[in-house]
Formats: sequence, C-alpha cells, structure tokens
Amino acid sequence: MSAITTPNGFALDSSGRRVTIDPVTRIEGHLRIEVNVDGGNVIRNAVSVGTMWRGLEIIMQGRDPRDAWAFVQRICGVCTGVHALASVRAVEDALKLQIPKNANLIRNIMHLALYVQDHLVHFYHLHALDWVDVVAALKADPKRTAELAQSISDWPLASPGYFKEVQAKVATLVNSGQLGPFKNGYWGHPAYRLPPEADLMAVAHYIQALNFQKEIVKIQTVFGGKNPHPNWLVGGAPSAINVHGAGAVGAINVERLDLVASVAAQALEFIRKVYVPDLLAIAGYYKDWTRLGGGLSGRNLLCYGEFPTIANDDSNRSLRLPRGAIVNGDLSHLEPVDLRDPSQIQEEVAHSWYRYPDGRSALHPWEGVTELDFRLGERTVGGKDGAPIAAFDEAQKYSYVKAPRWKGQAMEVGPLARMVAAYVDGRRDVKELVDGVLRKLDVPLSALFSTLGRTAARGIECLWAAQQLVAEVDALTANIKSGDSTTANTEKWSPDAWDKSSKGVGYCEAPRGALGHWIKVENGRLANYQCVVPTTWNASPRDAQGNIGAYEAALLGVPLHDPVKPLEILRVVHSFDPCLACATHVVGEDGQEMIRVTA
Repeated sequence: MSAITTPNGFALDSSGRRVTIDPVTRIEGHLRIEVNVDGGNVIRNAVSVGTMWRGLEIIMQGRDPRDAWAFVQRICGVCTGVHALASVRAVEDALKLQIPKNANLIRNIMHLALYVQDHLVHFYHLHALDWVDVVAALKADPKRTAELAQSISDWPLASPGYFKEVQAKVATLVNSGQLGPFKNGYWGHPAYRLPPEADLMAVAHYIQALNFQKEIVKIQTVFGGKNPHPNWLVGGAPSAINVHGAGAVGAINVERLDLVASVAAQALEFIRKVYVPDLLAIAGYYKDWTRLGGGLSGRNLLCYGEFPTIANDDSNRSLRLPRGAIVNGDLSHLEPVDLRDPSQIQEEVAHSWYRYPDGRSALHPWEGVTELDFRLGERTVGGKDGAPIAAFDEAQKYSYVKAPRWKGQAMEVGPLARMVAAYVDGRRDVKELVDGVLRKLDVPLSALFSTLGRTAARGIECLWAAQQLVAEVDALTANIKSGDSTTANTEKWSPDAWDKSSKGVGYCEAPRGALGHWIKVENGRLANYQCVVPTTWNASPRDAQGNIGAYEAALLGVPLHDPVKPLEILRVVHSFDPCLACATHVVGEDGQEMIRVTA
C-alpha cells in the first residue's frame, strides 16, 4: 500500500519512513503504534496494533449468569467496576429484573466516584507528562511558582516553601540517576513549552493527586466492600442499609454516609481548585494542539448514555448523559442508537486475528464469535525465533483488537463523545461547563475536536462528575431518611422463574467510553457472552471496507519534531486513555509464549 484514500475520507500514504513505538507505556495493556512519516516528518499513515487478546467470552460459556459480573470485572482493574455494571444490567435485561431506587442511586454513586478517580489519575499520572517536563522543574524559581499557583487558584498548598520541598525531591531523584515513575521520559524535548515554574507546579500536583486518588475509591469500598473489583449484585446493590446499626458488619449507616459525603465534597474541591486550573494553565501553552489529532472526533462520535435518574429506565429522559451518535460532523442533533438492532452495532474481523463462520466478516454481538486463529497470529506477530518484527502489513490481519462499527461507521467513544453529545442534546449543566472552558481558552467549540480538546473534555467531565457525585450522595441520604432501606429485589432471582431462552444487553459508559455486554441465556446458563469495550472502538484496526479507526485517524497529519523521540505520538494516543487490557487479553494453548515485546 502506498497512497490511498479510505472510504471514510482519510488520505493514507505508507511510502515514507516507518516509526514504531512498542510498547506504548503509561496505558493499561499492550499497544503497538506504527506510523509512516513524509520528508517533513508529518504522519501520513498509522497502524494501531493490539498485541494480546481477550478470552473472557470463552470462559463465560456455561456459567450462571448471576455470577458473570465477578468474572468479567477481572477484564480490567483500572476502570474497576464498569464491566460488572454492564454485566448486571445485561443479566437484569435478559431476566427482566427490576432494581430498587436505592440500588440505582448506589450504582450511580459508585460509578461517579470511578469517573472522578479515573480521570484524575489519567490527567496527572498517564497524560500530563506528555505536556510537562519533569526535569525542567529543577530550573524553576519556587517563589514564582507559588505566585503562578496562587494566581490561578486559592488551593492552600501553594507556598514558596512547599514548592521548594517538591523541587528538592525531584532533584534527589535526578541526581541519583533513578527517576522512578519519571524514568524513560523524553525530558528536554523541544516539544515541551511550559515555563519551568508551570512544570514544577504540575509535578507538585502530580504528587498530591497520587495521594488523594486513593481517598476517592473509599466510596466504592463503602458500598462494594473493596476496591479494586468491588462487589455488585444482580437485582440491586450488595449494600444493606441499617442507619442506626453502627455495629452491623458492612451495613450502610450514618457514619458511612457521612464519610462518603465528606470524600465527595473533598473530591469536588480538588477538581475545582487543582485539576481544572492546571488543565487550563497547561492548555494555554499548547493551543496549536486544538488543530491536531482530531481524527474521527469532528465526524463520528458514539455514546450509550449513563447515570439513570429513574431506576430501570435507560431512555434519554432518564439518563444524565444521553445516548446517541453524531455522524459526519452534524451537530444539529443526535442520531438514535439501538443496542438491540443487529444492523447498528457489529464487530468486524477482516484485519483482526479471529475467524468468523461461513466467511462472514461482521457480526452483531448477540451472534458474536470469539475464535482466535492462533496459527495466523503466531506467524504474523511472532517473528523468527520470537524476535520482534520490523513492521506489520496493514493490508493483512494485524491486531488482536476487533473492529466495531455503528451502521458501518468507525466511531470515537469517550469523554469527548459524551460531552459533545450532551452539548448537542441541550443538557444545560454540561453546556455551561463546556462554554466556560472554551471562553477561558478563547477557542471555538470546534477546538474540542483535537488532542487538546479530548484532554479538556475529560477534565470538564471530571468536574461534572464530581458535582453529580455530591448531589447523588445527598439524594441517597434523603431517600433513606424518607424510610426507604431496600437495596435489592430478589423476585425472579431463581432460575425456576426464568424463561428457558432469553437474551439481554447491558450498557455502560466507562470512563474511556461506550461499553456493551451482550448475553444469551439458555436453560439457566450463559450460552454466549460478548463484550465490546471502549478501546475496541478507539483502537480499532481497519475494517473490510478499509475504514480506519479512531487512533489511526487521529495520528494523521501530526508533525514529529524528532521521529526517534516521537513524543507527539504519545500525546495523541494518551489523550484517548487507552485500556488494551479491556480490548485484549493473553491466553494461549498450553500457556506457550505468543509474543515477546521489547522496548
């Protein structure tokens, strides 16, 4: 392949120099990115390769559907709880189970807490270092750093002495030659633009966020018993309510509710006074990145909707974040999305290492098949004697990630899709936050369709989620005070009450985007289980028609200052917050080595 135009309108040229990052770090899972650059070091072709595969669907066959959440939740420990939530919703849909109001509130609270914690971790610990030069912080003047911090927020930890202490810690790491979590960065890269004082401020807040994020997950622990992988329950929530029973093990009482309310309030303050001000301050130095890395975002966006205000109602009248699609950049309305319609969501495998029956290349998840072609995968991925290969042939099969499509269209999912969908749908609370950030950056709405816009959308959503979290905790407390202590519905929980044959779908908006679980139940057991996860959408390889996915599209047109140190590739890819553990898992026959990854 050399110069072509894809059916979804992207010009590709693979004739230039090939640059490979393998593995991409500061993500969950294993991802390889290959790009071709022209003579000016501008990316003209991109290939997204998932180098491990997911086999959970096979493990689920024949199991009790009520237990499914505990297995599928282990797909990932980062976005903890999202697969469990999608799973219990899928089973409840299949078995026609209703959940109580308290259960809906508790699920929303647990999920909102995850949004806050996950977005916070992504910005500071996975993505900020694409914009912040840690080593340059040693050149900062702590007094000027304090003045900068105080000019953008009234957060109390902002004295010259405090920043001097942080600078000394960084100096100790650098002078020891062991940078710890900051090892192997492209420090000193010309693409870094922040003044040293902004670098030092961001590094200080990196440390603060690292300490604070562990507090937020206490909310999931209160209601789910532990974190990661909290407990869930088909038919409700596993949290008994005993307001006056201070000694009841695991029960939700006044003290537990006060703790949750306190953590929620602290989280909102941290997001308002640290995360969002840092985001705006950093973004001000990189406004040209509002024109880079857009890819599918200005064309096709998809979201399933989330946070129902009415238990057992997933219509847009109930969902705080709406369900819908934006197609071909039309921001006048949302296209309706039906997760049950076999013509809407399909997964293709034309360029993925899987087999479908009867030569078919696309299947709706209810008919989905997870059959790996080991021979093909070993031959194409392994290289001779396990050595890494030089490049993949994107004209062939090249990824363990399938290619999901909505009505044949490649789609981007995630915070950007959700914030834009809510904006288009006229959700006032989201619109006010989006417009506020755009005004402060002095950029138009179209600036969101970019690498920096994707990063900003996640910060906006984090603030929105923190606000909703505080409100939802208040709503739960008020409902309990009204005398309602029911958290589970055991009606129809026995297999004797089920239909012999049923199917269901469970939706979820994970922090990284649209997540769906589709199941079939036969005679009380799971006959089929298929997950289509956010990173499967975004990390998608090409489909049978040659349409490229979100990562591949977003990388096109991005200039590299130095192809040997492709910091710009990391900026684009990290803006999606990849979770390849969700999209791929490694399972091999007899446990043999399938791929050897070298940095």
